[in-house]
Amino acid sequence: MKKIFDGRKPAKLGTEKNPAVVHVKTKKRMKEVAKIFEKNAWKCRIELERDKPEDITDLEILLNRPEPKEAEKKIGRNEPCPCGSGKKYKKCCGK
Repeated sequence: MKKIFDGRKPAKLGTEKNPAVVHVKTKKRMKEVAKIFEKNAWKCRIELERDKPEDITDLEILLNRPEPKEAEKKIGRNEPCPCGSGKKYKKCCGK
């Protein structure tokens, strides 16, 4: 029986344990991609495959990391209503 969740965090992309895997078509492109990885000190595995389409999704993920989002502050029930009526939120817009 295979475990579904082992409790361990997956390794960060671009590290020794989880290197980025990139497939390119030409040696020139391989050098360009390798230079990007070296500049950012990311670990990678670049594979040259002339007959398959280029796949650089791991590189795109590393270059365009999503920014953390801040949660909007919730309005408390007993705070003044943001509409400007002067009433409590629960008696005005928070019905």
